[in-house]
Amino acid sequence: MSEDFLSSKLQSETIDQPRRRFLGTAAMTIAAAQVGGMASAAAQTVKAASKVPAIKPGTNTSFKSLKQINAGLLSVGYAEDGPADGPAVVLLHGWPYDIHSYVDVTPLLASKGYHVIVPYLRGYGTTRFLARDTVRNAQQSLVGLDIIALMDALKIQTATIAGFDWGARTVDVMAALWPERCKAIVSVGGYLISTPAGNQVPWPPEPAFLFWYQYYFATPVGKAGYEKYLDQFNKFIWHQASPKWNFDDATYERTAASFHNPDHVDIVMHDYRWRLGLADGERKYDDLEKRLAALAPIAVPTITMEGDSNGAIHAPSTAYRNKFSGKYDYRLVTGGVGHNLPQEAPQAFAQAVIDADGFS
Repeated sequence: MSEDFLSSKLQSETIDQPRRRFLGTAAMTIAAAQVGGMASAAAQTVKAASKVPAIKPGTNTSFKSLKQINAGLLSVGYAEDGPADGPAVVLLHGWPYDIHSYVDVTPLLASKGYHVIVPYLRGYGTTRFLARDTVRNAQQSLVGLDIIALMDALKIQTATIAGFDWGARTVDVMAALWPERCKAIVSVGGYLISTPAGNQVPWPPEPAFLFWYQYYFATPVGKAGYEKYLDQFNKFIWHQASPKWNFDDATYERTAASFHNPDHVDIVMHDYRWRLGLADGERKYDDLEKRLAALAPIAVPTITMEGDSNGAIHAPSTAYRNKFSGKYDYRLVTGGVGHNLPQEAPQAFAQAVIDADGFS
């Protein structure tokens, strides 16, 4: 999420969501400090051009096609489905998740004629660095550049870009820096661009508690702990972030395989340390980060979304409404949906992609 926005809101607003229970390696009750918002009164709604059929989450366990391509600094692994000449959709996962967050969304969109691309981000799955000496850097502008390079390699000029968690941040970054490549966007959690400088504002206790892993990762023992207890750690985060999602071991394990990437730990550590100003980015991306630091509004047609049981810290929709200046809609997905919205509510997510595409 955009820590800049959320931090400032939490200094002045009462946290209005109830405390929630999550289960990890041990059961505990936490003050979730959830601040999920209601739909903005200014939101524009459009009638869906094509209705997505109902689907039970977990219907699919694999993708139609998995491929590999050199793009920029990486050899990118990605899932692909749908007609090659269909309108392009790029779906981006977050941490600690992978392409299986879209295992039900992808065939839904393909059945509607979309050409769907779902890449493993750097540090996940079969995505690898082409050069051994490339800096294992996860700053926000560079992850956005990875997706631009992938689109170039696949000869995709424009696409509807959609994501959650790290993926939503990357969606926002792409819309801010390269709007001409984004036909429309779907961003779970809203406006997630942030800056290391903006993240120096102290948090109140309850939201700081929900970001415990960010501070843990700032230490050498945190990196060692993540590496040693990788699968236990990430399963714990799944429970924290989606306290009402009753996923089974097989569902988790399909995704967990992607964490055993040789660069995964370094990429995760750099991401969270860079956000707090504890790790440097690369100077060649300074101009891009300077543009992002302006926190300018995004003009690309947008749908933002939130699950009603998101156990991860997130801003109310009212906090970021004015950061989207183009055609816009906000959707609160009910029924116990947590942080991994596309996997927990694939029909709603796929519908948002189709509707956002119809905005433009």
